[in-house]
Amino acid sequence: MVVDRLGTTFAALSDPTRRAMIERLSHGPASVHGLTEPFQLSQQMISKHIAYLVRARIVIKTKRGRESVCTLRPEAIKTVSDWAISYRRFWEESFDKLDAVVKQMKKEEVLHDKKRGE
Repeated sequence: MVVDRLGTTFAALSDPTRRAMIERLSHGPASVHGLTEPFQLSQQMISKHIAYLVRARIVIKTKRGRESVCTLRPEAIKTVSDWAISYRRFWEESFDKLDAVVKQMKKEEVLHDKKRGE
């Protein structure tokens, strides 16, 4: 289930317009109209992008009177971050192990060369 949510979240993050919206919302809630301003897109396209972010649970959309307001859900991004950190640890440990093997091989090569030279 978490993997499916991650897939939806990654798909939402894959679009530069949606990432720009997330960046804007990281500074605080914004009206749908406010999110529309920097883009040269139709209101319909903006609504589709927002719907995608809502479906991915990255954004919450609420009504305030006649206005729709979007708020970022940072915990959705944290889930992606936690997932990436676990793989970062895996690769760092793998590279550390590889580094140790390479150093040992070089050390053995030096010893072998010394024995041949004597």
